[in-house]
Amino acid sequence: FFISLAVAAVRAQVQEPFLQTTEGTGINIKCSHPNIKTGDFIHFYRQLPGQNPELLALTAKASKGVRAPEGRLWVSADRLSSELQLRRPRRGDAAVYYCALGD
Repeated sequence: FFISLAVAAVRAQVQEPFLQTTEGTGINIKCSHPNIKTGDFIHFYRQLPGQNPELLALTAKASKGVRAPEGRLWVSADRLSSELQLRRPRRGDAAVYYCALGD
């Protein structure tokens, strides 16, 4: 069974707007933000079908763990790129994922 992920960005750029994986196989959602400002936070959201977007992770610069879906938000040392790493996505994780910058 394939899990399809659509990826979008706000004030940032996604490298692959459509990703697919099999259930239980990890996947990385990469985002670049070459115009990030000093006070900007990096946000990752997920919008399940028929629902409002939900915040998955938010950070200024430090990488951090993500609980649901299980994974990690990684941020480069220069803050110009980030990556949401989903360890074992399940069928219910198929959604639109957003990378955004803001306060």
